[in-house]
Amino acid sequence: MERIVWDEKYNIGVEVVDKAHAKLFRIIDKLLENLQDVTSNQHTYMEGIKYLDAYAMKHFSEEEAFMRSIHYSRYAQHKKIHDNFRDKTLLSLKKDLELSGYSSVAVQRFVETMSLWLSEHILKADQAIVGRKAVSKKRDLSSQIAAISRTIDRATTEVFQTEMKLINEKYKGLNIGDAYYCRQCFDVEGGIKLQILLGVEESLILRGANRIVRRKTVQKSDITTAMLLKIFEQMFERIGRLFRAEEESALEKENLLTVEEFRTEFMKGYPCSLLYSNKVGHLAFCYRNWRVRT
Repeated sequence: MERIVWDEKYNIGVEVVDKAHAKLFRIIDKLLENLQDVTSNQHTYMEGIKYLDAYAMKHFSEEEAFMRSIHYSRYAQHKKIHDNFRDKTLLSLKKDLELSGYSSVAVQRFVETMSLWLSEHILKADQAIVGRKAVSKKRDLSSQIAAISRTIDRATTEVFQTEMKLINEKYKGLNIGDAYYCRQCFDVEGGIKLQILLGVEESLILRGANRIVRRKTVQKSDITTAMLLKIFEQMFERIGRLFRAEEESALEKENLLTVEEFRTEFMKGYPCSLLYSNKVGHLAFCYRNWRVRT
């Protein structure tokens, strides 16, 4: 994972807030540095995460006090974002860490999720405090391709028992052979909807089906709608962890798309569209989000 570096674009022009944000970036980057240090151990990770947790909560309190002092009209909504992060996201992350014994893999997932949440939160919700529009709306997750790729790799290893390699960061929706397609929508904090398209080549789906039925002779004719939904549910569940999305709705057969429906949906515009491949097959990942009007 690349170093977490503070950038002037994150400033909102409020000294106490900007200094805290910059320090949070430094703490996260220090955790990343520890991950790359072979001498680091469970105690090192625990202390670093404990410090980050405490400082983040202190910052939330200070930021909320500032919003109250200026009578910010969306204070309640913003505080709810903080509360959800503290009570859901952080709680879930820390549970994962404890169950894994603070393994390096769990710590890396923690760092990736924290850096993604913090940067997105600053550029959207925090900029709004001072009346600014979200910075670099087209940015989406283009700067988080490395984190997405690691998540895709972990998910395909677990679901299809094979690792994938990113081969195209600007996938244009081209044919990936005989494939199955699925769409899923998630609710995330701040009234944001997140939609993901997955295209999985048939050869990969067969490997996933083999894992489900625990035999190595699954043929295309054996693939059922229920089996497809199960495989895609497993993929979306793992991918959703990166975005710390709220609980997604169950997949139905309507979530499955034909290749024509996939292309029609793709033409609506997916700023982050990635193509992965290995000797087994191809996998397409496409992402977009939008704010829900209330």
